[in-house]
Amino acid sequence: MKKFIQDFKDFAFKGNILDMAIGVIIGGAFGKIVTSLVENIISPFITLLTGAAQLSEFTIKLKDAVMNGEEVVTEAVVLNIGAFLQSIIDFLIIALCIFLILRAIMAAKTKFEALKKKEEAAEEEAEPEDTELSVLQEIKALLEKQNK
Repeated sequence: MKKFIQDFKDFAFKGNILDMAIGVIIGGAFGKIVTSLVENIISPFITLLTGAAQLSEFTIKLKDAVMNGEEVVTEAVVLNIGAFLQSIIDFLIIALCIFLILRAIMAAKTKFEALKKKEEAAEEEAEPEDTELSVLQEIKALLEKQNK
């Protein structure tokens, strides 16, 4: 339990909390955009296919309401399939966007690491190896410099 608490402290206080807060805010705004896309653009096309007035209004009635004249004694039992389908579509669009962003980030990271390895390999080839002869030559040069 102590390790868990320490790990959480490291995560929460040593990480960049401002970046996390910005991510949450942008994520919330992105969720609203996706919800609007589903409700206002995708749902009308699904409505054409299903014949319902709106996707969110697509329901399955399990039990009729019990009425006593004009008074409702027991409400109807209804499955709100349309609202559930809209939530699934929202989720799939958000998941697809996150997948595409992460895929682009990973591709960029892979290219960056490959470029870094090439640069390191080029530096290693450019640096002369310290051999006994080169070390002795440096010592000789330093001694000659001191004797002058």
